[in-house]
Parts: sequence; C-alpha cells; structure tokens
Amino acid sequence: MANLETKYLGLTLKNPVIVASSGFSKNIEKLIECEKAGAGAVVLKSLFEEVLLRDSWGIEGSAQDHTEAYEYISGELELQYGVVEYCNLIKEAKEKLSIPVIASVNCMGDQHWVDFAKKIEDAGADAIELNVFSVPFDQKETGVAVEQVYYELLAKVKEVISVPVAFKIGKNFSSLPNFVYNLYCRKLDGLVLFNRFTEPDIDIKNLEISTTFNFSKKTDYHDSLRWIALLSRDMEDIDFSATTGIHSSEEIIKMLLVGASTVQIASAFYQGGLGLISEFLADIEEWMKKHNFNSINDFKGKLTFEHVENPRRFLRSQFLEKIRNVE
Repeated sequence: MANLETKYLGLTLKNPVIVASSGFSKNIEKLIECEKAGAGAVVLKSLFEEVLLRDSWGIEGSAQDHTEAYEYISGELELQYGVVEYCNLIKEAKEKLSIPVIASVNCMGDQHWVDFAKKIEDAGADAIELNVFSVPFDQKETGVAVEQVYYELLAKVKEVISVPVAFKIGKNFSSLPNFVYNLYCRKLDGLVLFNRFTEPDIDIKNLEISTTFNFSKKTDYHDSLRWIALLSRDMEDIDFSATTGIHSSEEIIKMLLVGASTVQIASAFYQGGLGLISEFLADIEEWMKKHNFNSINDFKGKLTFEHVENPRRFLRSQFLEKIRNVE
C-alpha cells in the first residue's frame, strides 16, 4: 500500500487532503464526519475578527474595518460562535479527533484579536490559519503599505504564540514572489493559495449593490498551480497548501507535483459530499502504484519551476499554440 503521509506546518498528516474552513468544520459532529471520511486534517470554520470586537466592545464602527464582512456583520453575526464557543470547539475537537485541528481567524487588523491567538493556542489548536484580506480603496495607499500590514500582523502573532502560523491569501499583489519572500524571512510557516472571496454584484431590478459567492470550478486551479510551482522552489521552509478548483484526484496530484504539501477542499464536498475523500485517496494510490512511487515524498515537487524541462511555460501568460487553436 502506498504511503500517503505528508508534513504540513510541522504536523504529520496521514494524507494531504484537508477539509477547508467551511460548513463541514463548524461543529464537533461535522468534524467527526470529516475524520471518518478520511480527511488528513481539518481547518475550523473561521472566527471573524468582528466577533472578537462584538464580544469585547460591541460592533459599532467595525464594518468599515473589514469590507468583506459587512453583510456578515449586519445580518448573520449572531448566528456565529463567539470567543468562548470557539475555544470550546477546539478543546472538544482535540479530545475527540486524532487528526490535526487548525484554527482559522478571518482578520485584517491586529488590535482586536492578537491576544485571542494565545487563547486559541491554549485551547489546543495544532496551528492557526489567518485568512487575511482587505480591499485597498485609498488612492494614496501604496502597495508597500498594504503588504506592511501583513508583515506587522505576522510579527505580532508570532510574539504571542508558538504553534505554526499559516496565511490564506488572495493573488492580487504587485510582486507575489517578493511579498512571499518577505513573509518567508519573517518565519511564516505556511501559505494557502488562493482564497476565494465574496464578490460585489448589481441588482438591476432594485438598483442596489448585492454580493455573490459561487462554488469553485475545476478550471479554477491553474493560478494556484502556477504560483506554487514558482514559489516553492526557493522557500523550502514554507509549506504550501493549494485550494480553489480542486475537484478530483487529478488536481491533487498536480498540486503535489508542483510542490504543495497539502490541498484544502470545500466546494467539491458541498457538491459531492465527504465521500469523495476516499475516492480521491484510492485514485492517488492507484496513480502512485502505476508510476512506481511508494510515498508522497517520492514525487512531491518533481515538477516545480526548477525541475521541469521547459520552465518558461510557467511564466507565459499567453501561448501562441493555444491561441491558434481558437482562431
């Protein structure tokens, strides 16, 4: 039998399939289902920064601090667990699960929650994933200033906790390699590429702004594949986890080949159920047997930028031969 064991954030996972932060990881019953289905680890459903603010000081003024959470604050805040409930979920999960439990905080600033990070650690979380994002809208705010927020956040959380820290980020940075290198120099443990966001839309019937969120499609994985292949070659101390567009064992294998340690999946499970995990793992084992690989380490990173025959294919944004095919 093939060895599917992998390392992520200093943790040993029995396989690389992680159930991403989602409705599948929001309570202990669902977490137990994830483990029974064969998941290698779970990322708990995110605790929003605004919940911390509510529990401590009320929510006045917080919507402007985190535009992604505006609708969440105004309509659903009371439906989410608070600080005490979240720590209790971590404790119960650690008591009842044998797989790693990764806490998740959806945040942008540090004034509301950095002290809470210590409570997450004390509750027993094996690691913490920071879902970090804001929309720069000030014309005077530079890209350097936007990135500095991430650096300061990482430094402050590293001061108060010792468990591994991962960032889950979007892809809109002027120089992603430089940005990630600076995170690497500041001892970030893991990077999840790439996040999916609630997007703005327009209700033309009522002339109002609305929001939308769709499940990922199988064709959405290419950005994660490209950037993990490029970034993983020089920053071996950061573990990469691929997410978005992973709907079959084929995408999982591809991500491992370009250097990912794990994958995080939610959309596929919403559409096909957690039973997909066992199917994915069986397919991966069959593929490994066919190619004479005994373990994940035998092929992980085999097709990173520095190992492929034609690395410039990772750099091209348009391919002449592909364009010709649709003309």
